[in-house]
Amino acid sequence: MQQKWSEILSILDDFFVLGRRKAWLASLKPVQEGDDLILYAPDAFVGDFVRTQMLDAVTKAACSVFGRECPVRVRVLPRKDVPGSAGVAPPPSPDAAPTSSVASNPASRPTPRPLSSLQLSLPMLMPGNQAPETVHTHNWRYAFDDFVVGPCNELAYAAARSICGDSPGTEILYLASTPGLGKTHLMQAVGRVLTERCNRSLPKVEYLTAEEFVSRLWLAIKGNDTERFKARYREADLLLLEDVHFLQGKGAMQGELLATLKALHDRGSRVVCTSSFQPRELRDMDEQLFSRLTAGLLSVIDRPDEETRRRIFRRKAALHQVLLPAEVEEVLARHINADVRQIESCLRNLALKARLHNTAVTLQMAWEVIRNYVSKAPSLDMSLIIDLVCKSYGLVPEYLFSSRRKQEFVFARNTAFYLARKHTDLSLESIGRRFNRRHTTVIKGITSLEREMSRQTPLGRRIAATIALIERNGAGAP
Repeated sequence: MQQKWSEILSILDDFFVLGRRKAWLASLKPVQEGDDLILYAPDAFVGDFVRTQMLDAVTKAACSVFGRECPVRVRVLPRKDVPGSAGVAPPPSPDAAPTSSVASNPASRPTPRPLSSLQLSLPMLMPGNQAPETVHTHNWRYAFDDFVVGPCNELAYAAARSICGDSPGTEILYLASTPGLGKTHLMQAVGRVLTERCNRSLPKVEYLTAEEFVSRLWLAIKGNDTERFKARYREADLLLLEDVHFLQGKGAMQGELLATLKALHDRGSRVVCTSSFQPRELRDMDEQLFSRLTAGLLSVIDRPDEETRRRIFRRKAALHQVLLPAEVEEVLARHINADVRQIESCLRNLALKARLHNTAVTLQMAWEVIRNYVSKAPSLDMSLIIDLVCKSYGLVPEYLFSSRRKQEFVFARNTAFYLARKHTDLSLESIGRRFNRRHTTVIKGITSLEREMSRQTPLGRRIAATIALIERNGAGAP
């Protein structure tokens, strides 16, 4: 059953960003009962969220793995009744969770207790010298050894290494860059090192996005369960929080994060935050929270230069077992100059073309693939971005500059914000002025677009495809 569940989780990586999938599903215990897949949650908080927000995607993934209709049910049981714990078999009860009556009757709610250690499984022995196979391991996808260091990211790399030291000198690291340049890679590398080196038998690590932090806090408030929420995050040994710019304008949520960071500081815990924006670019942020976020190490990751791109291609080619001739490597590094995700995409397409032709990678193949990525001009400028966005959305430029809030106008405008931020050196203020908007509107528009794409919703996939098409339409190889 565990093998099937691992396959389901792998499929769900395509439905959710890694942090979202990991945060909510890692603590579930899968059990097969007849044709049904039963997922036991450690508490009502996790169970309610999975049942209401993720069950459809889990069911689709389960049907794909089992090759048949596979009903998925979520049950919430006390720790002692979870299958596989203390040898107690699950009762043959229907889907209704035993804790549902408690949730509906706050007066009968038990005293909050710390969350189950199964919330995030780590590569360490649990107390009592249990055998390694009884310990659930977290699969960190990235490590420091896989990170290609260059002038664009060497400070961020050094900062991430520094916070992993025995005496880091600071407990918080803030990493900023546009998407696809390695923020998540460094964050997970920190998580990997600190959990492997930690002198605690079972360190408490929380890894999530700011959006998930907000949604969990909202659910805790709604369920009158904030004490458990506070215990979970304020007692962590390591907090990894992505996309903190999502908290802009959310005063109450900022207050809770501030209290969490203060508690973690007092405990000597470590914190890593990432954002698409530098702290000085954020707006509507609590001054004390801003001060906390900038109290430690602050590092910005820029786009890789040509030499760094060449080494990235070499590293990724070795990882994917693709033999790149020197002249192909040079051409790719010279012309693929966006971000690391584009480098990986280009390399995968090149490897696929070589396999289809059952031949080695050639320079001609490289040029055929490059045509889908590179621009004849050094980069997209604002005028070209506006022109391509209007053509892609079937609009006239006046709609982008107008105050109209029709959905298609808003998405087109946000797409232009995103591309201008990615492909030009214009400040956020300058981008806003071009569209008769404020600086904060540009940030919110980019954040909204990135969030939609990261969710992998049908709309998010359409937006991502539109952006890729716009970048290709301004591209072409000699």
